[in-house]
Amino acid sequence: MAVGDALSIGEGELHLWLLPPPLSPRDVPIGELDALEKRRAAAYVAAENQRMYAAAHVGLRRVLAVYTGVEPRLLSIAGERYDGAGGRHGRPRVLGIPGAPEFSLSHSHGLAVVAVTEPRVGADVQRLPSEATAEAVLPALHPAERDELGRLSGDERTRAFGRLWTRKEAYLKGLGTGLGRGVHLDYLGEYGTGDRPAGWVVGNLPLCESHIAAVAIMGSGDRRVLIRSVPEALLYAHDAADRIATVEPGLHALLRDVAGEAGDGGARAA
Repeated sequence: MAVGDALSIGEGELHLWLLPPPLSPRDVPIGELDALEKRRAAAYVAAENQRMYAAAHVGLRRVLAVYTGVEPRLLSIAGERYDGAGGRHGRPRVLGIPGAPEFSLSHSHGLAVVAVTEPRVGADVQRLPSEATAEAVLPALHPAERDELGRLSGDERTRAFGRLWTRKEAYLKGLGTGLGRGVHLDYLGEYGTGDRPAGWVVGNLPLCESHIAAVAIMGSGDRRVLIRSVPEALLYAHDAADRIATVEPGLHALLRDVAGEAGDGGARAA
């Protein structure tokens, strides 16, 4: 695969890539994955989950090739912290390439998203939760978040919970802790009844009816979001990195910095 000129990220920009699942398991070039990725894919019991994990990580590598100019299979992706015993843990990064962008991958029920930007970032995508899931998780949330959701009912409450949960997971992925950090410790609500974490811009992004997405970016100030949806035929082509680089943003949005302010903590289509 010949990788062309690297795609650049403008100041204050975040690039969000929407990646489809393959039509067939034969479309997933698992040879581009490293040994750890292959083991993690094989650990899933259901074949469909194995395929989605492998496809999401192949897609991630092909997207990152667009920014680094390095072939997907040659990229070294590992946790940011070295444990001193030969392993790495924490938020994944591209290793060995000075100036490589920060990224975050998330996938859920047939859709993968990759967020790429210069500062530290976390992203999360989830299928719309059920009412039962929202009710079960509610007691574990930050007290101000529980109060906010408690004032809502029915579908409005369930959707608000889904938006909140993706913001929370995106932020925890950005920190590098994941759900190992108690979900009650940080306020990520929508209505300004608590203080958002300082030094982060966190909000939901416009997506589709079936899924909810959010990102968390270290820093301050509004961010321009360029959203690209990659066709299946391009993502799994033999020259994918070169072809993906030609995909133009289908939607521009503004992610507002509303930390500590009243607001909905989301992006506005531009």
